[in-house]
This record gives sequence, structure tokens and C-alpha cells, in this order.
Amino acid sequence: MEQARQTRADTGIRELNRVLGGGVVPGSLILVGGDPGIGKSTLLLQASFQLATRGVSVLYVSGEESTEQTRMRADRLGALDERLLVAAETDLTAVESLVEQVEPKVLVIDSIQTIYHPDVGSAPGSVAQVRECTGQLMRLAKERGVTVIIVGHVTKAGAIAGPRLLEHMVDAVLYFEGERHHTYRVLRAVKNRFGSTNEIGVFEMKSEGLAEVSNPSEMFLSQRPSGVAGSAVTASVEGTRPILVELQALVAPTSFATPKRMATGVDHHRVAMILAVLEKRLGMFLQNQDAYVNVVGGVRLDEPAADLAVAVSIASSFRDRPTRARDVVIGEVGLTGEVRGVSRIEQRVAEAHQMGFQRVIIPEKSRKGWTPPAGLEVIGVSTVEEALEVALGGSD
Repeated sequence: MEQARQTRADTGIRELNRVLGGGVVPGSLILVGGDPGIGKSTLLLQASFQLATRGVSVLYVSGEESTEQTRMRADRLGALDERLLVAAETDLTAVESLVEQVEPKVLVIDSIQTIYHPDVGSAPGSVAQVRECTGQLMRLAKERGVTVIIVGHVTKAGAIAGPRLLEHMVDAVLYFEGERHHTYRVLRAVKNRFGSTNEIGVFEMKSEGLAEVSNPSEMFLSQRPSGVAGSAVTASVEGTRPILVELQALVAPTSFATPKRMATGVDHHRVAMILAVLEKRLGMFLQNQDAYVNVVGGVRLDEPAADLAVAVSIASSFRDRPTRARDVVIGEVGLTGEVRGVSRIEQRVAEAHQMGFQRVIIPEKSRKGWTPPAGLEVIGVSTVEEALEVALGGSD
């Protein structure tokens, strides 16, 4: 394992290295997907430049832009280097000839849907073309030891366009997430044969390109309102990194027979379950209330440790009682209203302490076996009702 770690090439972008597991592995095939205009090409052009400045020869093949357009973008990003070679080509056989001539260590294909093989009769982007071209690039990567990074378009549903086989063939699948109208982007590994699949990298889109965000917790909490009902902070663990994020909820009377239930950044099924628990176990009459839940900053929380914060934010909005500004709420909610323990509680609490929070509400079962940081009040709760008693100061 140590030898494998030493052979990785540093991309020069710490957040990208984190998601990849420490850098790019020679002979690997990496797929990068994301919505149009999200910043995939910008990220890969910046990474190509950083690799080139570190003495790694890079061939960047663009099937969507001319060499002049790519050069203009590289100039804007400050990513011009003589070891970064750019070609505008869509014929895979021509790309293979270029690889034989220049012998790069890293090959970037932008995008796989524009590349075609002349021996395949269908149009570029078709299932047959994508399958054949990816297969050829995989053989090229393994035989020559070249790191191949391919950009893949996504469908309306957010999945990589083309055959599902594409994701099985590659060594790593990275999704670039975020809203085009927001400045923050999240790079997430959903498959990685050479690293963790739980890691994320956070970037900020600026005029000069993508900038790394070294402290995501500070970023996600930077615009948090104070003294407003419906806001709660939780600590989520993404890979090896704990991140503090704000959850907001709005509960308002509905004018329809069936109330609206909308969730952004969290699973709407879990939100519906938490609403049912609040209604059944705590007597909150939510049947005539619209409920909206949002994770601020565009990040998506997939783990159940955010359940208790969702419950607190909903109850806070419903009762119109603000939570304390310096509280962090962590815990999984069960169907009987109990608060279940979560993993890696020490890291979550340490991040809350580092960010200046004064109280952490956690499951009672997670309090054992460790010592909390000095100056931080840790409160254990066994039920949602207890958590609301602490966070909101009593019930109606």
C-alpha cells in the first residue's frame, strides 16, 4: 500500500487529491460527470496545468472546443504551460496516434460523448460508440500506464449519460455537484478503486477559475441568520472530514387539502418520517402545515446523523422559537421517537468546538468512552422530546 501511495501524481489541488485518495494513479481510468456549465472542464484544465508545472506531461483532448477556444480559457485561468499539450480531436484513432507521438503521462478526454471510433457505424454519443471508445481508452491506460480522465455528460435525472457499463469499466467515478447560480461546488467520489468513496472536495467558482475551500464548515455557516426560528446546525462526516452545515425549515399553514412536503439536500422520505414522528410522538399537529426543509450551501447530506437537526429545525419553525446560535445538534431519529447513536462522534464534536460552538446535543449512547473538549457543554438525549426540551426550552 505504501508503494502504491508513492506512485500517485500530485494534481496540485488538495481538494481533488483528497477525493482521489491522494492523487492520480498511473494507468487508472477516471470518469468525471456533472451538469453542463458546472465547472468540469475548468477543474480538469486547472488540474492539467498543475500537473504540467510539476513535470508531468499532459495531453488535453477537447472534442467540444477548438484549440484557440481552449487556449483562451486556459489564459483566463492562468493555466498556460509548454508541457500542457492541447488537441481538438474527435476521432479516437487520431487520439491514439497523438498519444504514441507525445507519450503523455496524463490524457484528458473532454468529453467521451463527442469521441467516435470510425469502425463503429453509429453516431458519436450513442451507446455503442461510448462503450467502444471507453473500452479502447481503458486498454490504452492499462497497456501504457497512462492516467486517462474522461468527462461524461449527465442526463436530466443526474446520471452519467450512456450505458451503465461505463461506470463499471472505469476505476473511479467523480460527480461534480452544485447549482449553476451558486458559487460553491462539491466534488464527490461515488466509486474509487484507489481510495474512499465517501470523500468530498469543496470549491468556490470565481472569475479566475475554481478556488479550493479549505474550511467548508466556516463557508456553510458564514451567512447564518441569528435569532430566527427554523434554523439548526448539525455535524456531518464526509469521508475523513467532519463538516458543520446549517439546516433550515419553514412550517406554514397550507391552503390545500394535501400539504406540501419539500426537501433540498436531504432525503425527502426521511423528512416525511421525521414529520410523522413529531406528529405521533410529540403531538404536533402538522397535517394542515406545509413543510420545507433545506440544507444551506448546496451540500447534500446522505447520513441519518442529521435527523435530529431536521426535527429541531421543523419544531423550531412550527413553535416559532429560535434555537441557540451556538448549538450543534447530532443524532439519528427512530420511529418510536428515540435518538440513536451515530459514528465518529468525537470528530463531529471536535469540529463544533473548533468553530466556536458552546453546546452540542448528541445521543446519550454516544457519550461513553471519550472525553469532550474543555469549555464545550455536551448534552446527551435519549428521545426527540428531550432534545426539543434542551434546544427550544420546553414544549407548548
